Amino acid sequence: MKEMIAKGMLCLALCAGMAFAQTSSTTTTTTTTDQSAGQDVKDAGNSTKSATKKTYHKTKKTTKKGVHKAAHKTSQGANKVEDKTTPQ
Repeated sequence: MKEMIAKGMLCLALCAGMAFAQTSSTTTTTTTTDQSAGQDVKDAGNSTKSATKKTYHKTKKTTKKGVHKAAHKTSQGANKVEDKTTPQ
């Protein structure tokens, strides 16, 4: 589970890096290159952080739903077996 989250974060970081590289080459700077490039890096970092949090929460919710569904089905199966093996 942790490995899947880590891979997702890495993928998002790489995608955000590519998007940053594409947007920075097409935009023009106003005053100095250092200030706008620094701000671009900050914005990319914040976007990556936000995307990572969203992905984490979605993954957590989906996993939790799956675990609960599996537990419910296991309980149903156990009840069926119990009913069949009860002495009469």
